[in-house]
Amino acid sequence: MVKLTRIYTRGGDKGETSLVSGDRVPKHDARVAAFGTVDETNATIGLVRLHTAGEADAMLARIQDDLFDLGADLGNPSDDMSDASLRIVADQVTRLEEEIDAMNACLAPLTSFVLPGGTPASAYLHQARTVCRRAERLATTLAETESVNPEAIRYLNRLSDLLFVAARFLNDKGAGDILWRPGANR
Repeated sequence: MVKLTRIYTRGGDKGETSLVSGDRVPKHDARVAAFGTVDETNATIGLVRLHTAGEADAMLARIQDDLFDLGADLGNPSDDMSDASLRIVADQVTRLEEEIDAMNACLAPLTSFVLPGGTPASAYLHQARTVCRRAERLATTLAETESVNPEAIRYLNRLSDLLFVAARFLNDKGAGDILWRPGANR
């Protein structure tokens, strides 16, 4: 249970922050950059939710909870995946895959790349997708030198796919997609 009685602690005034382990690291540390970008993804999904309702909103609310778990996972430098800390698990990745498949079943196959835009929800989902891809790049870079839960990376990869499909789905099930016209402005 989280209980915040004071928002500022002054602990970061010298450019450091704490990981889940209690270790202090620079705020520009690769691990901090990875979980900070997950937080940016979460904030962007919050913007999406200003324009959603029903099943889509419930799905995105659940994903926002998952992203806090993911941030805690990335903030844990331990390579012990059996510890009691929050860790992304395979079932969370599978759930994303099932949601992708369900939405994608309602969409016509693509005949071109999709440009970000359309409805406000769709445009913000594309923004969330690009931030998620950056989080994935940072997490995979981190994994080259430090311990990272492989399910966390799989989750980010699948989430960016889900955000793309959801953007099409919320763009009138793809009918409102703005398609790329290669070379149209030459």
